[in-house]
Amino acid sequence: MEATGTDEVEKIKSKFMSAWHNMKYSWVLKTKTYFSRNSPVFLLGKCYHFKSDGTYIISGNVDEFRKDFISRIWLTYREEFPQIKGSALTTDCGWGCTLRTGQMLLAQGLMLHFLGRAWVWPDALDIENSDSESWTAHTVKKLTASFEASLTAEREPKILSNHHRGTLRRNCGDNEMRNEVYHRKIISWFGDSPLAAFGLHQLIEYGKKSGKIAGDWYGPAVVAHILRKAVEEARDPELRGVTVYVAQDCTVYSSDVIDRQCSCTDSEKTDTKAVIILVPVRLGGERTNMDYLEFVKGILSLEYCVGIIGGKPKQSYYFAGFQDDSLIYMDPHYCQSFVDVSIKDFPLESFHCPSPKKMSFKKMDPSCTIGFYCRTVQDFEKASEEITKMLKSSSKEKYPLFTFVKGHSRDYDFASSPLREENDLFSEDEKKRLKRFSTEEFVLL
Repeated sequence: MEATGTDEVEKIKSKFMSAWHNMKYSWVLKTKTYFSRNSPVFLLGKCYHFKSDGTYIISGNVDEFRKDFISRIWLTYREEFPQIKGSALTTDCGWGCTLRTGQMLLAQGLMLHFLGRAWVWPDALDIENSDSESWTAHTVKKLTASFEASLTAEREPKILSNHHRGTLRRNCGDNEMRNEVYHRKIISWFGDSPLAAFGLHQLIEYGKKSGKIAGDWYGPAVVAHILRKAVEEARDPELRGVTVYVAQDCTVYSSDVIDRQCSCTDSEKTDTKAVIILVPVRLGGERTNMDYLEFVKGILSLEYCVGIIGGKPKQSYYFAGFQDDSLIYMDPHYCQSFVDVSIKDFPLESFHCPSPKKMSFKKMDPSCTIGFYCRTVQDFEKASEEITKMLKSSSKEKYPLFTFVKGHSRDYDFASSPLREENDLFSEDEKKRLKRFSTEEFVLL
C-alpha cells in the first residue's frame, strides 16, 4: 500500500510538473520570431534569402524556409508514456531536455541517411498555418482536465488530431510513398516506449552505465556517448548501415572513424557504413567566447552538419541554423501528450515544430556537442579537410576548438579501443570522462 501511495504521489507530481512547464514555455509557440529581410538565413547547410530586390541571389523564400524548418523532427517533453523502468516516472518534464535535443540531432542524421537533405514533408505548411494561440490554449485546457482526472482515477480520453492523417493514402508516386514510409519509421524509432530503439526509455537504460538514472540531468557530452551506444545496440536491420563516433578529448582520430565505417557484422555485405560524428566541446570558460561565433556559423552552413546539442544555462536547445549573430533552434521544453507510434498512421503533427526561435549567440552556454554526417569514407575525408581549414581560419586562439588527427587513438597512448565488446557499454576510460563531464557541465532542466 505504501508503494502504491508513493506512485500516486509521483503521478500527481508529474501532472503539476507538466502543467508548470507548459505554462512556462507554451507562450513560446505564440511569440512571433522576427527575421531580417536584409540578411541570409542558414538552416543546416541551406541558405535562404527573404529579399528579392536583386541585392542577393535568390535561393529560397519564406515559405520554402518554413517548409524546410517544419520538416525537421521535433522531439519534446512528453507525458503519460509507459512508466520508466525502475521509477514511477511517466513524463520527462523538468529533466529530459538534453536527451530530447540529442534525439533531434540523431533524427536529423537519420533523415540525411534515409531521405537526403533535399527532402521536405509535403504536409509541413498545413500545420504551420494552424493558429498557435488556440493550440496552446487547447493544451492548457487539456492539461487541466488531465490533472483533474488523475485525482478521480479517471483516464483522460485520447484526443485525435484533426489534421491530415492519411498521407500514405494520397495518390503519390513510388518515391514519395517510400519517403513517407521512412519519415514515419524514423519518428517511430524515437517513440516513448521501451521497445523504441532511440526512445527515452532505451536512452535512460544506457545512461545507467554512466551512473545516470531517470530524473537526473544529462549534459551534452554524456548524451553523445549514450547516442553512440544506442545506435550500436539497435537491432533494426535498417540501422546496420549507420554508426556513431564520439570524439575523444576534442580529437577525432581518422583511423578510428574509418574502422567504424568499414566494420560490418554481415559477412555478405561489403558496403561501408555511414557515420555520425559527435564532438563534445566547450566554447569558452564560464561564458561563451564570441571568437567562436564565425566557426559555429560556418559549421551550421554545412549540409552534412546535423546540428548542435547545446542551449543556455539551465535549458537545452537543438541549434539548427543562424541569421546574423543569432542562432535558430528548436525548444524541447513544451510538454505534449504521449503518442503511440506503433499504431498505423499515428498523427505526425506533434513531431514537427510550427515555429523557429532565435537566440543571441552570446547567451549560449559554452558546453555543447557538434554533429556531422558522412555517408562514405570519401565523404569523411573531404569533411575532415574542410572542417580543419575552417577551424584554422576561424581560431584566434593558440589551439583550435577540436582537431582531426591521422591514426588511431591507441597510437597516442589511449588504452581504449574504438571497437568494444557489446556487453561492455562504456570502457573504464569512458566512464571516467563521462563522470568528469557530468560534474563539470552546466545543470540542464
